[in-house]
Amino acid sequence: MRPALDFNALRVFIAVVERESFVGASKALEMPTSNVSRCISQLEDKLNLQLIERSTRHMKLTQAGHLLYTRAKPLLEALEQTETELTLRQMQLKGPLRICIPNEIGPALLGSVVADFACQHPDLEISCVTNLSGFESLRDDLDLAIIVSRGQMDDSDCIARHLVTIPCTIVAAPSIIQRYGIPSRIQQFEELPCITTVSALKGAPWQFVNKKGEFETIKVKGHYRVNSGEMAGRAAVSGVGFAILSKQACQPYLNDGRLIEIEFEQSVAPLQLFALYSDRRYLPAKTRALIDFMQQKLSNISFATTNHVASGD
Repeated sequence: MRPALDFNALRVFIAVVERESFVGASKALEMPTSNVSRCISQLEDKLNLQLIERSTRHMKLTQAGHLLYTRAKPLLEALEQTETELTLRQMQLKGPLRICIPNEIGPALLGSVVADFACQHPDLEISCVTNLSGFESLRDDLDLAIIVSRGQMDDSDCIARHLVTIPCTIVAAPSIIQRYGIPSRIQQFEELPCITTVSALKGAPWQFVNKKGEFETIKVKGHYRVNSGEMAGRAAVSGVGFAILSKQACQPYLNDGRLIEIEFEQSVAPLQLFALYSDRRYLPAKTRALIDFMQQKLSNISFATTNHVASGD
């Protein structure tokens, strides 16, 4: 099988033809004349054809050289145009942008952010779905997935960029405190009624951070499981059990006494919002711009404005 032609060699050949000299081609391509001459010789050897008749005073295309020039030039121009278009597409904020955000907390924190981004970039075609798939959603031909996590995040081939930290706390209704008392150790939650998740946060055990900054997990007695922070908050107020909620989400209930905050030596691991994407090297400008925009907006957000989002665990 004959080896494929080198596009760079063809580019050099076309430059020699159009500049009518090896010296002119070397200046146009910013490469030594000796390299130009070697490139043409290698191309002729590969084709087993003479492309250019050389003399000390002039050069002339052979019939084979003329045929190669007329066929190769439009091909290289098309390739260069394609390269330019691909580069511009990578840089411009236009075209489809497919993202996924988590249910409930996603629309509350990011609904206005994504809408504002869309208004600033009307050439984008934004498609946004809400679910709790996390890493899995990147397999569904999406450009960006926003996930909520607590504690140590699993290893993944995806790139994760931190967006915001959401402080959390343990709370319970006065009726629960009256019935079971105030626990003094986090290990007691293994026997106490707790509100946990079904699949959100992967149904992970409750996670805490000790004074050394290390994570501690407790497999709590989860007799009431929900994938909704709002439902977890309402269940806690109703006296179903102990719950982990975001501090700002449950602050109104703490203020009016419907919930009581319980503190321990270890602090509750906060919720973390991450932006996930597949490849850092070829991250399109539109995806990078949205991540930067989210990070900037979320850094200015007061979680007091999202009280209706009770992010439970």
